Amino acid sequence: MKTWSAVREWIAITFATAIIAMSVFFFLMPSHLSVSSISGLSIILANFLPLSVSAITMVLNLALLGLGFALIGRGFGVKTVYTSILLPLFLGILERLFPQGGSLTGDALIDMICYCFFVSIGLAMLFERNASSGGIDIVAKLMNRFLRLELGQAMSLAGMCVAVSAIFVYDIKTVLLSVIGTYLNGIILDHFIFGSTMKKRVCIVSKKQAEIKTFILHQLHSGATVYDARGAYTDEPFQEIIAIVDKAEYLKLMNYLAKADPDAFVTVYAVNEIIYKPKV
Repeated sequence: MKTWSAVREWIAITFATAIIAMSVFFFLMPSHLSVSSISGLSIILANFLPLSVSAITMVLNLALLGLGFALIGRGFGVKTVYTSILLPLFLGILERLFPQGGSLTGDALIDMICYCFFVSIGLAMLFERNASSGGIDIVAKLMNRFLRLELGQAMSLAGMCVAVSAIFVYDIKTVLLSVIGTYLNGIILDHFIFGSTMKKRVCIVSKKQAEIKTFILHQLHSGATVYDARGAYTDEPFQEIIAIVDKAEYLKLMNYLAKADPDAFVTVYAVNEIIYKPKV
């Protein structure tokens, strides 16, 4: 089973890399945009070097991989090596299959939107499996380590530098589309990454806390924490139930509360990340 699970993971990583490659080839390259990626930088450099975009992407990724291993260490990850080599290989195959290239939509703005949407799907699939597409991710990690920048800030700064570099080759419209695309790509990527894993922190104050705890534990098969509290106005003691639930559990819990205790005081917060060590 473990072997089949590993095979499925590598198939998913390969498929995600193929999605990224097709996004670059069919949307990024025809519109000459440089949206937050090494592929975008390669498109610009292709105007000055006698090499294809796939060849330049391969050279840049290999150089960055070398820097990563030298300056960050071997913990860098086999998956990053695999995707960094696979991406330009896929681009090379597409260049041979479709030598004429050309935009699928004929509109740079639509190309930019389509690229951001589809590449975010591929990147989210990689991040979910603790992988990355290399390139800008490596630059961001180097900036994080040596310039003490937060990883998110480093990703944004590196991406914007790539986007703005289009000014040396293309007109102001292309530059602006590249900058907007870089920003939009971050928003869409966050949606795909956090949207699928988003949980809710539900805080409940109710006179029927015993029934509510039983429902959470035995119907939702989830956990809960109970805090002792005291009202500031009445000075009366009470208990607050706090549960972390996913989307499906949240709907079931809210429907139950509406029937079991319509007068319950409930507050809900979005939770992007949970870090804990389960008891064995």
